[in-house]
Amino acid sequence: MTRRQKRNLVRIIIAAVIFAAGLFIPHTEERFSAWGIVGLCVFAASYLTAGWDVLWKAVRNIAHGQIFDENFLMAIASIGAMIIGEYSEGSAVMIFYQVGELFQSIAVGKSRKSISDMMDINPEYANVERGGETKQVEPDEVEIDEIIVVKPGERVPLDGVVISGASGLNTSALTGESALRDVCEGDEVISGSVNTSGLLKIRVTKKYSDSTVAKILELVENSSENKARTENFITRFARVYTPIVVISAVLLAVIPPLFDKNWSGWIYKALTFLVVSCPCALVISVPLSFFGGIGGASRHGIMVKGANYLEALAKARTFVFDKTGTLTKGTFAVSEVIPNGISREELLSYCAAAEQISNHPIALSIVKAANDKGTVPKAENAEEIAGFGVKAEVEGKKIAVGNARLMEEVITDGQFSEIETAGTVVYCAADGKYCGAVTVCDVVKENSEAALAELKRLCSAKTVMLTGDRKAAAEEVAKAVGIDEVRSQLLPDGKVQAVEELYSQKPAKTALAYIGDGMNDAPSLARADVGIAMGALGSDAAIEAADIVLMNDNIGSLPLAVRIARKTRRIVTENIVFALGVKVAVLVLTAFGFANMWAAVFADVGVSVIAIINAMRAMHVKSA
Repeated sequence: MTRRQKRNLVRIIIAAVIFAAGLFIPHTEERFSAWGIVGLCVFAASYLTAGWDVLWKAVRNIAHGQIFDENFLMAIASIGAMIIGEYSEGSAVMIFYQVGELFQSIAVGKSRKSISDMMDINPEYANVERGGETKQVEPDEVEIDEIIVVKPGERVPLDGVVISGASGLNTSALTGESALRDVCEGDEVISGSVNTSGLLKIRVTKKYSDSTVAKILELVENSSENKARTENFITRFARVYTPIVVISAVLLAVIPPLFDKNWSGWIYKALTFLVVSCPCALVISVPLSFFGGIGGASRHGIMVKGANYLEALAKARTFVFDKTGTLTKGTFAVSEVIPNGISREELLSYCAAAEQISNHPIALSIVKAANDKGTVPKAENAEEIAGFGVKAEVEGKKIAVGNARLMEEVITDGQFSEIETAGTVVYCAADGKYCGAVTVCDVVKENSEAALAELKRLCSAKTVMLTGDRKAAAEEVAKAVGIDEVRSQLLPDGKVQAVEELYSQKPAKTALAYIGDGMNDAPSLARADVGIAMGALGSDAAIEAADIVLMNDNIGSLPLAVRIARKTRRIVTENIVFALGVKVAVLVLTAFGFANMWAAVFADVGVSVIAIINAMRAMHVKSA
């Protein structure tokens, strides 16, 4: 509990003690008798102790033209009760209102804590080597290629590559996973993780403003700006609803007494009506529910950029997946070398020489296999052609390495034919002649099948896989993980067209989610109702393009994210129905004289507290 919350609690307790003392004062109908004045003074003291800040906010907001808010409703209703002689009820309204506000503050604080834990990843300093000395500087003062030293127990301040040392990194604040990540010389490390054991020297690869930790902090800080459609509706509803309620209360206080002359009775009913009608249960609990959902997701390494994306995910029924790095590990290995007129070693070296300019996992696996066999020759004038492959000059020959479409463009002797086999086939041509193929296989993630099965159980999801890979390789992966529909051999723009088509086919009032690695899939991530980035640890493109980021690179987190979104949406609906239902019932009873100020207090403060407690449930979803 914060210092401010403790002060408010003390104030509420003091006001309640004074209120309890007032209950022992003999009740009298004579308001200006000795006991009547004593009762007024005691309950006024209780009232002002509890509610002086509410009165001040109401006056200040009126001065700024903001009349119809909850402070105004509480002030006018409670002051009105005091004026007509209902001292205890006027004081009680304010005390219970402040109890509700305290509950709200505690709930928001608890929800913020899981997000503030994420904010603790921000490094305070960096130990940088300059001029033979190690100096402690601000992280944003460190330049690319400078060497930083990270001691055991310190947080890695910037993204980089280990040049000496070995250690285990605690990435739980980033991924939600407690297992340490072992790193040694040559491994990439990301900012925000904690060095647990050995001394590390790291060559910086990104400035602080472009680092993983900076982008995550920006994501978290901006998450509250993107409101869900339900939140926006409640805000608009309150702006219209409150003036209508005030006007209705005035009419209730003025029109009926013209016929029965019972002015005090109808004014009392009108004041009760005002207390009941305060929309704070809705205004507080709906955004708090979404905030709790976002906070709860962050505890599991799921970064949600706003409540609107959480709401969209709750409605998702069509899930479109990239293959490589999403359903598969993206770790490839050469499984077969099929030469045509040249040796196996020569074919592999041509492919590796051309592929050296590419960072694609398939290219890296070919280069690794060639390096294991011997030295890879140098390539000149290398050019990567998106969606096709690579062209380069190797040992005086014009080498083309890529898919069948590239071969059809460059081969001039008509001797090329596609190979039907599992895995990804990379073809090679030299000086316009086909010289063989290399087959590379990817490994399906262990939990992909279980994750997709859980999605179908949760929301009868339709699952589609889009890939640039060959049909045989794509269908093998789809069969292994339980995909409903496969579209293969797609260029990047072909993926976007496929997403557009699937978007037009999705059931009404549902959403489409696209799950990719956040790099080549950026256009598709942006086009979907909700884009979800896999493999985001250290990936700038993932954080930039996606609406939701699964920081732990675990496809098993996707059903968990859906469960959090659906639970949050269900809680929001429960709070809306409950709050409106109770308020309507008590408003009707009040208008007909069957409810008093105490019922009004329950309909406002009681409903708010119950809604807030219910909203806090959004923070707690088990990972399995």
